[in-house]
Amino acid sequence: MTHSMRSVRSLFAVVALSLTVAGCGINTIPTLDEQAKARWADVQNQYQRRADLIPNLVETVKGYAKQEEKVLTEVTEARAKATSIKVDASTITDPEKLKQYQDAQAQLTGALGRLLAVSEAYPDLKSNQNFLTLQSQIESTENRITVARRDYVEAVRQFNTALRTFPTVLWASTLYRSSRPMAEFTASEGSEKAPQVKF
Repeated sequence: MTHSMRSVRSLFAVVALSLTVAGCGINTIPTLDEQAKARWADVQNQYQRRADLIPNLVETVKGYAKQEEKVLTEVTEARAKATSIKVDASTITDPEKLKQYQDAQAQLTGALGRLLAVSEAYPDLKSNQNFLTLQSQIESTENRITVARRDYVEAVRQFNTALRTFPTVLWASTLYRSSRPMAEFTASEGSEKAPQVKF
């Protein structure tokens, strides 16, 4: 057998081995990990978008409903708490940290709902163009949050399943031992009932 023939066979063996390894899921875990982290970034972006809208909404309501100081304070405090809890790619596997984040966001959702409900008592506020625009943006953001959370939950489901199913469980127990299941959102208390906020 000539040297070139052995080289061709060696090259063929390397290519065949690479295709076999690639075909059996060696890249699945890091791919799904990155997808889930990207979906988490989407969730954070939408929550941040909402947090950025709230100060303008509070100021607009304050101009018309100064006597609603308690509600305005609740929203401001809930926003501060929600933006102080950080969950990033390095802590996304911690269910307790994610629950704290989720609870803080749920408190902000409740406070924001009460603030928007206050507008019913102030016809001038309800007809203010700035308020109507902010209200519409908040509603749109709430819808985006729902979609982003759903996409994150699905990405986490796929990643966590890959860590426990064949053949990717082999890679999880060898090459990707540091990979841990990611935390999922849990249903908030009362989430079986749709919120009754009227926009």
